[in-house]
Amino acid sequence: MNARYSLRLGGDRLEHGELADLDGRHVFEAEPRRTFHWHRGQRHYPGRYWSATTGGFVGYESRLELAALLLEDFDDGVVRIVSQPFELIAGRDGVERSYVPDYMVEYSDQRFTVIEVKPRRRLEDPEIAGALEWAGQIIQSRGWGYRIVTEPDPALLSNVRFLAGYRRTWQFPGRDVDAATASTMGARTLGEAFRSASSTLDDIAYARAVVLHLLWRHLIKCDLTSVLEIDTAVETR
Repeated sequence: MNARYSLRLGGDRLEHGELADLDGRHVFEAEPRRTFHWHRGQRHYPGRYWSATTGGFVGYESRLELAALLLEDFDDGVVRIVSQPFELIAGRDGVERSYVPDYMVEYSDQRFTVIEVKPRRRLEDPEIAGALEWAGQIIQSRGWGYRIVTEPDPALLSNVRFLAGYRRTWQFPGRDVDAATASTMGARTLGEAFRSASSTLDDIAYARAVVLHLLWRHLIKCDLTSVLEIDTAVETR
C-alpha cells in the first residue's frame, strides 16, 4: 500500500493524494489537520503561541509541545513552522493506519523536517516506539527529515522562554537595533553589552531590552544552557 496523505485546506475541505507527490511547500498553505479543543478539566494544556518566525499564531496541544515550539521559533535556521501539518495514511502489519505529526518546519536551505513531540517515558512503550519508527521511515523515504523531541534541557528552555518576551521585532525600531549591535561589538560579557547599549540608547531599561532582543535574534550569542547573569560570556558580530 502506497503512503497517502490528507490536508485540511479550509473548514472541512480535505485534499488527498500520494505522499510521494506532496510538495513540502504546499503543507504550509493548509490548516492544522486536527482542530484544537479546550474544555474544563482536560489533562493537557492546548493553546496558541505567537511565533516570531511565522508572524502569526501556531497551535500546540500540551506544555511539552509549547516547549518544543519555543525552541523551533528560536532557531534562526527555521523560516516556517506549522502544527498538525498533515495526516499520513499507510499500511502497517497488514492494517491501514493513520498518523498526524505535531509540527513541520522549513529551513532557510529549503529542507523540511517533521517533528513529533513525546515525553521521554512514553518512548519506552514498544507500541509507541514502533509506531513512530514506522512513521519516521515513511516520512524519511519522502525525502524529509524526521525528529522526535522530548523534554528539553531545563536551563535552555528557561532562558529561551525568558528571551521570547523580547522576540517581537515591531517593539524595537531598526535604528535602535543597529545602534545596539554596533555599540556592543567587542563586548565580552552580558553586563558589558548592557552598559555599551545604554551609553548609545540613553535609556538603561530599554537598552537592556534591546540587548535581549539581540540575543533572541542571535546577533549576540552566549551559552544558554547556564543561568544568564551579568558576567555571562557573550560573542558579538
